[in-house]
Order: sequence, then C-alpha cells, then structure tokens
Amino acid sequence: MPTVRTDPKKSIAFWKAGSALAVAATVSLYPGFAREAYALKIFGITIFGSDDKKEEVLDPVSFTVTLNAPGADAKLKESLENSSLLTSEPDKPASGDLGLIIRARDDRERLIASLYENARYGGIVKVTVAGQDIDSIPPNPSFNRSGPIPVVIDVTPGPAFTLGNVRLEGDVIGHDLSEYGLVSGGNAGSLAIIRGGNKLIDDLKAEGRPLAELTKREAVANHANNTVDLTLSAEGGPVAPLGDVAVKGQRTVDQDFIRKYSRLNGGEPYSPEKLRKASDRLRKLGVFSSITIKEAKTLAPNGTIPLTIEVSEGKHRYLGVGAQYSTTEGIGLQGYWGHRNLFGKAESLRIEGAISRLGEASNVQDMDYSAGIIFTKPGVFNPATTFTASLKAKTEHPDTYDARSVTGYAGFAYEFNDYDTASAGLEVEWTDSDDAFGNNQYLTTSVPLEFVRDMRDDKLNPTEGFRASISAKPSYEALNGTFFTSFEGSTTAYKGLGADDQVVLAGKIAAGALVGVGALEDIPPTRRFYAGGGGSVRGYSYQEISPYNAANEATGGRSYVVTSLEARVKITETIGLVPFVDAGVVSSDLAPDFSDIRAGAGIGIRYATPFGPLRLDVAMPLQKYEGGSSFGIYAGIGQSF
Repeated sequence: MPTVRTDPKKSIAFWKAGSALAVAATVSLYPGFAREAYALKIFGITIFGSDDKKEEVLDPVSFTVTLNAPGADAKLKESLENSSLLTSEPDKPASGDLGLIIRARDDRERLIASLYENARYGGIVKVTVAGQDIDSIPPNPSFNRSGPIPVVIDVTPGPAFTLGNVRLEGDVIGHDLSEYGLVSGGNAGSLAIIRGGNKLIDDLKAEGRPLAELTKREAVANHANNTVDLTLSAEGGPVAPLGDVAVKGQRTVDQDFIRKYSRLNGGEPYSPEKLRKASDRLRKLGVFSSITIKEAKTLAPNGTIPLTIEVSEGKHRYLGVGAQYSTTEGIGLQGYWGHRNLFGKAESLRIEGAISRLGEASNVQDMDYSAGIIFTKPGVFNPATTFTASLKAKTEHPDTYDARSVTGYAGFAYEFNDYDTASAGLEVEWTDSDDAFGNNQYLTTSVPLEFVRDMRDDKLNPTEGFRASISAKPSYEALNGTFFTSFEGSTTAYKGLGADDQVVLAGKIAAGALVGVGALEDIPPTRRFYAGGGGSVRGYSYQEISPYNAANEATGGRSYVVTSLEARVKITETIGLVPFVDAGVVSSDLAPDFSDIRAGAGIGIRYATPFGPLRLDVAMPLQKYEGGSSFGIYAGIGQSF
C-alpha cells in the first residue's frame, strides 16, 4: 500500500473493498422447505415473491441520506455513490445513535478512498448527522427520533492530479515505466499506482524470483501544481526453482493425484504463471470448491521454494436440469446426475437424459429422446491425458429424417499445452432411419480424430482470441460395405472494442466435406450435412437447409459452409443487444457450388449471469423456402458461439 504525503497534515490510507455476488438457480420441492420458500429466483432474477430478508437490528434508527458532490463529473459521482454504503443501503437501519455515527465515519473513509482512486488528492469529505459535524458529536450521542435522522454528505472533489516525477529504486531500476502506466503526466489514481507496483513485482517473479517484494511505495502529493511524485523500490531476491509440493485440505481425492495433476514438478523454474495454470487445471476437474497455491516465505536449505496446494472439496454428487426453446424446434428439457470423484482420482460418471420438440411435435412418438452414460478419467497415463468412454441412445425426428441410434465411444484426449488439444478414439454406431431414401439400417465404425486450439479469454463469454478446430472421421459402414471420411473445420474469433469491451465483434466460419462417398443413401442420415436452426443459420428450421430431391424431400449433403457475424453491444453491465447475420450453403457435391446460399438476420438480447449470459434471439430468413419457416425465436444459456 503506498504511503502518501500531502501538504495539509492528515492521516491518509488507501482502502480497497471487494464484493462477491452469489446467484442461485434452485427450486426446492421438498415440503420441509415450504416455510422458508418466500421467493423463486432464477439466475438472480426474482420470478415471484420477495427476496428481502429482514435483518434484526438492535435499537433500529432510521435515517435519510443526501450526497452532494458539486463539480464532480459523471464517472466520479458514480464512483462516490458506489462507495457510500449509506447511500446504497438507505433502508438498512443503524443500530442505535452511536451505530449511525460509526457508519457515517466508515462512509467518510470509503469516500476519501474513492477520491484517491480518482486522483483527487485535494478533495474534502464532510459528513453531518442531524446538522452536526461527525467530528464534533460527543461519544454518547442522542438524536431526535421523531422522524428519520438526516445525514448529509458534502464532497468537494478538488482538482484531478497527474503523475509528476516517477523514480524506481533497487532491483527495478531500468524498467520501462510506460509498461506499468507510470509516466509523467499519466494517471495518478491510487489504484493505478498500486497496479503498477504489483506488476513490477510480478515481472520480478516471472524472472524466477519467488521472494521478490516491494520495499517502498511512496507517493507525495504536490498541491501547488496538482502532481504526485512517486518512488517505488523493490528487492528481487534469489532465483529459485520449485521445491517440495505439499497438499492440504483434501478428504477423498488422492493426494498424490492432486500433486501430479498440478504438474508442479520440483526442480523446474519458478514462475507465477505456472502456479496460475496449475490452479486453473485443478479447478477444471470440478471436484474442488476452492484452490489456493501458497509459496513459502523462505527458501528451503537446498535453495528451492516449497509450495503448498490447499484445496477444499466440493460436493461430489450433483443433480441438474436444463431447458431451451425455439419456435422452430420447440421446447427441450434435459436432466442429469453425476459423480465427480468416483474412485478417488477425479474420475467422473454422468448419466443424462433429454426430451425435445415439445410443443412442436404433433404426438409423443415424434418427439426426440436421448439417454447416455459418460465416464471420464483425467490423468490416465500422465497428467495431460484424459480417457473418455460413453454409451448413448437416441431417437431423432427432424423434418428431414427419422432416426433411432445407439452409439458407443472410447477415446483419449491429450493436452499439448494450455491451448492445444488432440483427441482420437473408436466409435461404433447402429442406426435405423427413415428419410428421402426410404427405411435403411447402418452399422458404422469410425475413428474420430480432432485437433483444437483454444485461445479465447473466456469460454462462456469471450471478448478476445479465437478457437479453431479441424477433424477427420474415417468410417466404414458394414451393411453396405461403404468407406467414407468426413472432414470438418471451424474457426470462431472475437475482438473487443472500446473501453471495457463495450462492443465485441464475433465471427464464425465452419465447413465440411464427405469424401469417398458412393451413393448418398449408403451414408447414415445422421452423418450427412445439413444447416439451419439455433446453432447454425438462425431464422430457418433445424436442418432445413439441404439439397432436396424431385419430391421436395431433404436428402442431406456432401459438403457445407456456414458463417455468422455478431456485434455484441453492452447496454448496461447486465444487458446487451446483439444484431447478427448468418449464412450457409449445403451441397450434394464434394465442394459447395454456392448456387443456393441461405441467409438469416436478426437481433438478440443478452442478460449476464455468473453462469454465462442468458440468450434470446429473434431471426428471419432472408430467402425462405416455399412453405418453410418465416421466423425463429431461440432461447438458451451462453453465447450462440
């Protein structure tokens, strides 16, 4: 924390507060919960009832708050209002007259910190309660409680300061100040100064120096010219490799597995990035509710830095439901049960079932059903290898075909690094279908191969980076004696624009081809290519985009190209609008001839939640099929791609 000196003799400290938002999406059906179920809340939105919880306060004192900040710009005023708990919680009574004074004094400290965060080092905060300055009120105050007690906060922001002379000392001498945002004339806000100092230490640690620390962070405010002179000094300490790794807090997860899966190996060079990646890697296992990797304060006798992985195990068994809706595909419901630590090494077992086309299918037989069981074992041969086996059965009734299938799969995925993953497996599928070619049965053995590079900054709501994949699936259909291979590739890319990524441009392109195909009817309809629907070209029905025969029946194609472009515009912190356009073509030839490109356009709304954005899209086909869909409405969780 920087030390700040100003001309007026004041005691000044920087104060930083954090907040956490917990959002639940649970409906309790057990009768024992009935007395407490006053409201239904889904993703933080109260559907019915009241979610207010009355907190018992001894000797409650009501009050009113007025915050005056003449001369403050909109950004500063918002910062002040967010910092003041009295302003943000006016309906929360104080506990006694003294409790109100304590809250008012705490508020003043928060407001001073807010001024410093905005580089207003000459600002003044005055708080009065019932017309009296809080510094002149006696230790045992007594207010007239005939009505709410008035609290008035007057903030004089003062001028905005900039950085003056910036000096580095110790082991950070010679570092480029511009890389840390610490240049003369630059932002002198307290958080900017703290971030700059922390980044200096991060860079020293990135050199393999685990004991690097900031020894001085001194800021001197010069009120004559509204500048802040800054001095930062640091000691790097010795370069040290990783040492012994201890594990604490585990209950049922194997300790050695945690150590090995972290990939923190003794003797390797130390780096904060390596520790961050280890924490992320363990977190993705899903078995821990919290993970902290701590470094020892001193080096071991052999010159290494000991580490401790502290974990807290979450609930290993879980149960969940999900739903989605579109006007072209109806309502879909899913349910699943799982276990995240089956044999003590984060092995997961998941049993799932789904039903879809509710409300769209004319009868129960025309609905889609699926059920499956999936087993996953991470770190099967080494920490980078994951084994997956699954057995799935489903019935499908899109407009293009009816199919009943059972699929078994076993395969391995290998992580080359944090971004690149390759997978290979063996798949056997039996299919019984009715389509434009009549009723046919297929028994197909395939070898799915895939390579993925994922450079997105956020998997649920990316604002930067890209994800690219390429796959091949050599296959043999035994009943017709047909060899064929499907090749597919896709790329999604994201670019944030403006402050805080106010607009994010998102694009997608995907293409595929079936090679080695004789007659198209020798290929299962589930392996042919179609487009249209919520995950493809919006505005069209699911799989509506396809080659058609003389009887106007969809046959599926040998190749396809689909592309999408979205502009994700942030309106507020939680609400966003997304205009989009999708286009696609499916051809009966090996390469698309682009003679029948179908496009759809529309607009969507997004509501941000901790689980990812809630999505609602409305789209229209720009060139509809005769008798085809005229529009589509799609709802779900997560971005469209």
